[in-house]
Amino acid sequence: MSSIYGPMLYLRHVELLRELVPSFDVYPFSLPVVRALERLHFQKQVTFLVGENGTGKSTLLEGIAAAWGFNPEGGTLNFSFDTRASHSSLFEYLRMAKGVRRPKDGFFLRAESYYNVASYIDKLDEEPGGGGMIKNSYGGKSLHEQSHGESFFSAFVHRFGGQGIYILDEPEAALSPLRQMSLLVRMHELAEQHSQFIIATHSPILMSYPGAEILLLEGEDITPVALEDTDHYTVTRAFMTDRQKMLRELLGDDYNPSDT
Repeated sequence: MSSIYGPMLYLRHVELLRELVPSFDVYPFSLPVVRALERLHFQKQVTFLVGENGTGKSTLLEGIAAAWGFNPEGGTLNFSFDTRASHSSLFEYLRMAKGVRRPKDGFFLRAESYYNVASYIDKLDEEPGGGGMIKNSYGGKSLHEQSHGESFFSAFVHRFGGQGIYILDEPEAALSPLRQMSLLVRMHELAEQHSQFIIATHSPILMSYPGAEILLLEGEDITPVALEDTDHYTVTRAFMTDRQKMLRELLGDDYNPSDT
């Protein structure tokens, strides 16, 4: 029986130390979702954070990753580079409740700074004594010598080793729908190997993972929802079910059915 339905979690909840926050009028504490945050619980081995752009998904995910000890730009716990210090101070005010078991692996993947992670790996491999060995954990080829999507998927397949905590910020950004489905398969393999995922996404395909918890960020609220109740699912389904109607509503008088 798959472990995704059991309580074996490395991270059980994060708590905002509200009494230490210097001001809720400045970023990131001014974000509605952070301003109202007290404690965020994780109850499944796969948790999705969803919501519109600007709701604070990536900021919250970055804070969780940095509080765990990951480089805010991404990578493993051993990555210590700093290309541009653009991350927020949220992690300094988060308290983490960890499970009784410690993960043996971990990775923070964020689409917007994955290029910097790839460059750091190349730099380490080029240093004296590096011997080009680190890239072997990513398929044996520099991530810069692969397409953006291939380099993403190389990390999922080759670097993620199981019994780990994996924090992913919009991993679908460089993946085709077919590759997103392949990612579902890889996630399931890793979940079976006692891994925990926390993922910020806009992808209804990824959100379809069975047994996952979907948390909708909307204003000050973080609410568990079903896939079918997310805008990501309903809008995509409505568009694909009656594309002509949606295009007429979107384009109005400029719409010509003969062009589609």
